[in-house]
Amino acid sequence: MKKGLIFFLSFLFILSIFSQTKKVVMIIAPSNFRDEELFVTKKVLEDEGIEVKVASVKKTSIHGMLGGSVIPDLELDEVNLDEFDGVIFVGGIGAQFYWGYEPALKLAQEAFRKGKVIGAICIAPVILANAGILKGKKATVWPSEVRRIKAKDAIYIKTLVVKDGNVITASGPQAAEKFGEMIAQALFEE
Repeated sequence: MKKGLIFFLSFLFILSIFSQTKKVVMIIAPSNFRDEELFVTKKVLEDEGIEVKVASVKKTSIHGMLGGSVIPDLELDEVNLDEFDGVIFVGGIGAQFYWGYEPALKLAQEAFRKGKVIGAICIAPVILANAGILKGKKATVWPSEVRRIKAKDAIYIKTLVVKDGNVITASGPQAAEKFGEMIAQALFEE
């Protein structure tokens, strides 16, 4: 009887450890994502013990601007936000695809409403701005897109990474490592 109880309690303890694992989904464009913004950020998160899934509008090989490639784990419409603690939009020129793509905008809005950590890097903060998430929030973005986020009432801060509440934005590939670190920190603050 004691051995059974000890086994059961051990099982519950191990289960509780695994259930505390944080999980994020990184959303990439169907082509021309920025390699460092995916791969460097993903590595930082995984090194912190965070499970990372990649999503896009298709589950076939997608190539980055610098030649890297990845096969997404999920299609965008398969993302169940209840399974994730954070949503991260990866930049690169292909991220423009999501600027007016209603399913991506709705996903961002729902994540925000549910209090998830939301990140966007390079030109991807425009997605958050177009979703109405950056209104009145401090944010950064790739310099060419400053006017776009300001037009949606974001408060632009010229720096590598900005955190305002549960929203984290970064200015480009040079910020990928710091972006990943800030997302990890935010996830563990929850």
